[in-house]
Amino acid sequence: MLAPMEAVRLLLALRHRGQAEDLPAVLSQAAPLLDAESAGVLLIDYGQVSLCPLHGTPPDTVAAIPVEGTTAGLAFTTARETWQADADGDGGRLWQPLLHGAERLGVLEMRRRAYPSEADRRDLDLIAALVAELIASRRFYGDAVEHTRRRLPMQVAAEIIWNQLPPLTLAVDGTVLTAVLEPCYDVGGDAFDYAANGNRLHVGLFDTVGHGIAASAVTTLTLNTYRNARRSGLSLADTYRSIDKWIRAQYPGSFVTAVLAELDTATGEYHRISAGHPAELLLRDGGLRPALPTPTALPLGLGHMLNRAPRVAELALRPGDTIVFYTDGITEARDGTGALFGPDRLAAFMLETIGRGTPAPEVMRRLVHTIIAYENGELRDDATAAMLQWRH
Repeated sequence: MLAPMEAVRLLLALRHRGQAEDLPAVLSQAAPLLDAESAGVLLIDYGQVSLCPLHGTPPDTVAAIPVEGTTAGLAFTTARETWQADADGDGGRLWQPLLHGAERLGVLEMRRRAYPSEADRRDLDLIAALVAELIASRRFYGDAVEHTRRRLPMQVAAEIIWNQLPPLTLAVDGTVLTAVLEPCYDVGGDAFDYAANGNRLHVGLFDTVGHGIAASAVTTLTLNTYRNARRSGLSLADTYRSIDKWIRAQYPGSFVTAVLAELDTATGEYHRISAGHPAELLLRDGGLRPALPTPTALPLGLGHMLNRAPRVAELALRPGDTIVFYTDGITEARDGTGALFGPDRLAAFMLETIGRGTPAPEVMRRLVHTIIAYENGELRDDATAAMLQWRH
């Protein structure tokens, strides 16, 4: 019989005195209390290719597991538990998704003699939720999670950008926003940000000219100026002016293309400024709708060259609508013949994948892997995309 409260007490002891790398040992202690022979954590790597044992897991006990074609990967991609029976039928492995909010962290593995009952599964769901919260809360006090998730050395410019970003996925009141960045170990000029405040969802997608440390410095200023303007209660137009002013003052000659958007999640009213940026895609009822006007302002940092206020485009979303933001690294990806991936191919990919009922974070994971494959495994430019679904 499960003793879930005893397991909870063991795990909660990590809140105040433990480190992330202590979690594997505590889970081993907790496993018998959960009628499991063993329990362990595997986290998704930055490239979202493999599920990797959390740093601190005893060597040779668990190996990295590919996302594609595995039961563990299915639990991760669908955000649903899966059961992997042993070949001899004597027990198996229960894989549970580790979710922090809507952010997919990885999976919890439990080796068991039998598939748990419905009541036991409810208790195990709570254990998985607690494990995810512990990982999310303890990750900033050490480097165990980073050591686990990195399959390649991360360049300094990418380190700077990743440390600026919010979680890849947000879900609130029927609205989902999820994003992806590549090359994840060498990104420098692309970034995104968001905030949900009451019924107002703020979204920003940025593409800084250049690459490397210089671009990441401009991007850092852009992100933090955007947040400062948003938190000061500025309108979209004044937010544009503030970012434009600071880029011009601190990095004259540099510029950033961007989408600055706001969505009223209660009514579906959508407003945005396109600062020299490609138009977002609007997907509705299984088809592509006409794009909003773009651009409606010059790139950030060049706004002084046009003597008029940035124009704010407006749109009334319908329940089920999807908006896809992207930087030119997505649509300007080239195959071996030089053919561009292009917005039409992007729209077709999104419509087909969404039409299969694929969860939004998984749509974006598959998109970025499709782009990488299209460019034969090596991106020529930063490629960032974000997907906003309104289902109110």
